[in-house]
Amino acid sequence: MRQLTALDRIFDQLERSLRAVHSHHTGTPRPNPSAASEDTRLSEAERKHAASLMRVNHTGEIAAQALYNGQSIVARNQETKQRMQESADEETDHLSWCKQRTEELGQSTSLFGPLWYWGSFGIGVAAGLAGDKWSLGFIKETEDQVVKHLQGHLTSLPEQDSKSRAIIEKMIEDETRHGDKAVDLGGVPLPQPIRKLMGMTSKIMTGISYRI
Repeated sequence: MRQLTALDRIFDQLERSLRAVHSHHTGTPRPNPSAASEDTRLSEAERKHAASLMRVNHTGEIAAQALYNGQSIVARNQETKQRMQESADEETDHLSWCKQRTEELGQSTSLFGPLWYWGSFGIGVAAGLAGDKWSLGFIKETEDQVVKHLQGHLTSLPEQDSKSRAIIEKMIEDETRHGDKAVDLGGVPLPQPIRKLMGMTSKIMTGISYRI
């Protein structure tokens, strides 16, 4: 197998960023959880709100791809790198499901996708350079915050929007498992100031992507 050069790796990351932001993905063979649900009638206000929430979730999945890609390229342990890739593949499913649902509801994904990707990629690299145990701890904290955020969406979504609910419920299940996997691999709790900073950054990103 040919050894990748530094230029190869740069182009690989550029391709990954373009796929994350712009493509319709086929991450794993899992079906879209919303396929079994009927598309119920929503008022215009309900439809716009649901679409905005799913755009936020799509933005979060762009960030997740970038974080995993950034962390994996500097991970020390080969098993850690492999398990990160497994989780990233499942996150690609989320990316596809959220994009599809946002468009079904009549809206587009966030215009700032490239910004969310490369900002998160840099954070992922920084977390990875701190060492595998801190990088895995960063994943655990990220997934905990994502689960809390998704649970809030279930409360906020129109009750009859069963398609969006099915997607979010499956995402919660996956994100919880990814966080537990990071702990099993040796992730350690992050200091409180880092956790607070992560929460503040997340609020800025979700506030903007809800609208644009």
